[in-house]
Amino acid sequence: MNKIKILYAEDDETLAYLTKDNLEQSGYSIFHFSDGNSCLENFKKENFDICIFDIMMPKMDGFELATEIRKINTDIPIIFLSAKTLKEDKLKGLRLGADDYLVKPFSIEELILKIEVFLKRSNKNLIKQNHQYSIGKYNFDSDNYLVFNDDEKINLTQRESELLKLFLDNKNIVLKREEILKSLWGDDDYFMGRSLDVFISRLRKILANENGIAIENLHGIGFKFKLEL
Repeated sequence: MNKIKILYAEDDETLAYLTKDNLEQSGYSIFHFSDGNSCLENFKKENFDICIFDIMMPKMDGFELATEIRKINTDIPIIFLSAKTLKEDKLKGLRLGADDYLVKPFSIEELILKIEVFLKRSNKNLIKQNHQYSIGKYNFDSDNYLVFNDDEKINLTQRESELLKLFLDNKNIVLKREEILKSLWGDDDYFMGRSLDVFISRLRKILANENGIAIENLHGIGFKFKLEL
C-alpha cells in the first residue's frame, strides 16, 4: 500500500524538522515547504491525502493558502497549526474550509490522532492502490472501468468500478454500509443508499456465473464480498 502523502507548510525550521521527523516515523510521507507559494505550486503537481498548514508564513499565509487549495479541492482535509490563539482566528480558519485548528505548542500525539481521524473519515486507509485484478474467469481494470476476458468486455460506470475495487481490496471482510457510502460519495444519505443498491445489483449480475464469488448482504450492517477462488 502506498504511503499517505501529507503536504506540510511551516517556516519555523526547527519545528518543521521535529514535526516532519515524528510524522515520518509514524509511517507518513511528508512534503515540507517553508512558504505558501511553494506549497501551493506543489499541491498543483502532486496528489496529497491531507494538508497541515502554519498560518504566519512568508509570500502567502496559511489562510490565503487554504483559500486557494479549496478552489482546487473541496474535500482534502486541512489542519491549521498556529500560534494565533484568538477565537476570531480559529473561526476564520474554519470558515475558510479547514477541518481543524491546533494551537502551538501542540502535542505531536494529538496531531497524529487528528490525522488518523481525518484519514479514516475520508477512507484513505480503506482504499488501497491496486489497479489490476483477477476475478474468476474475468480480469478487472479499475483505471479503465473494464471487466474483461478473451471473449467478453463489460464496461462499468466510474461508481461501479470504484465499488468493485473497494470490494476486491477488502474481500471476505464485512464493510459497513455507511463506510461504503462515505468512501464513494462522501456521505450516507438515503438517495445515495438507493444508488448503492442499484450498483450492487448490477455487479451481482455481471458475476452471477462465477462460482465462489458472492456479494453477501448482512442485514442492518453492510456487505461482504466473498471470494473463495
